[in-house]
Amino acid sequence: MIEIPDRMNAASDFVDANVEAGRGGKVAIHYVPDGSTHTYAEVLTGVNRVGNALRGLGLDLEQRVMLLLLDSPDFVYSFFGAIKIGAVPVPTNTLLTPADYEYLLNDSRARVLIVTAPLLSAIEPIRDRLHYLRHLVVAPGPNGEAPELPAAGASITVHSLAELCVAAASELDAEEMSKDDPCLWLYSSGTTGFPKGTVHLQHDMLVCANTYARQVLSMSESDITFSVAKLFFAYGLGNALYFPFRVGASTVLDPGPPGRPRSSTCCSSTAPASFTRFPPATPACWRTRTRRRARHCRACGLAFQPAKHCRRRCTSAGSSATGTRSSTASGRPRSCICSLPIDPAR
Repeated sequence: MIEIPDRMNAASDFVDANVEAGRGGKVAIHYVPDGSTHTYAEVLTGVNRVGNALRGLGLDLEQRVMLLLLDSPDFVYSFFGAIKIGAVPVPTNTLLTPADYEYLLNDSRARVLIVTAPLLSAIEPIRDRLHYLRHLVVAPGPNGEAPELPAAGASITVHSLAELCVAAASELDAEEMSKDDPCLWLYSSGTTGFPKGTVHLQHDMLVCANTYARQVLSMSESDITFSVAKLFFAYGLGNALYFPFRVGASTVLDPGPPGRPRSSTCCSSTAPASFTRFPPATPACWRTRTRRRARHCRACGLAFQPAKHCRRRCTSAGSSATGTRSSTASGRPRSCICSLPIDPAR
């Protein structure tokens, strides 16, 4: 039985709770570009500073803040910082076109956009057509380089995320919310028309982490996770952020594009116990020392294959496969999601 309080704030359960449990000095994030590590205490400070900065910009309860951020500590701080003040983060695909972002920003009516500096070029052409955006906040690039801020527009003020955080307080009380209040939005891919903003409630991440991460994957605080799927994607958001944070584990974040070379490099340097892959990436980490340490590999979004063939393909990678499959409305199999406990003897 999962007991969810009627009044809560998801950020407290995933961030503050780790520090309160004595894990403040434990590594929460391994950041690939510079090899840095970030403890849970540092994450809490970052979350509080971003939350205070957003509140200082006038962001109010349930107003949206769009996150056009590469996988990085800034993503984590911005995501939970928005939730902590009762605002609603909208993680967004970093591979879209300016026209796509124009639609998403206007449809969500986001008041604030936080964008990683290298992605700013996709926003510049559409700034005059963004009807609800009031603040453009620019985060540093993957290697920490200071962004060159564009000129402010008639209705949009431009800020540096780093400067806002330096000026913001490091303490922040979480806004008490109903368990059924909106917590975040994630947009669909738009395969059946325009993308649709799907609303996730305050209790949703808790339920998913308590059931799947804890009960199915048996995640614990000694684990390190790495996900090829990026944080803007629902599967990556769970596997690389709120699953490990729920149990006090560590995550590996890489802002670079998914693919075999990067996945292999990330896995070799951090040896995660949990590896999530998503097509077109291949499980190259099996050929690194990760294969000898990983307990689980999860693959999602694969074109469905008969169970026997899928099991043969998975076990050839050095694991025993258990999985689920999703279906179309007609009941025909569409894709499989495999969670693979690793056989350390192989």
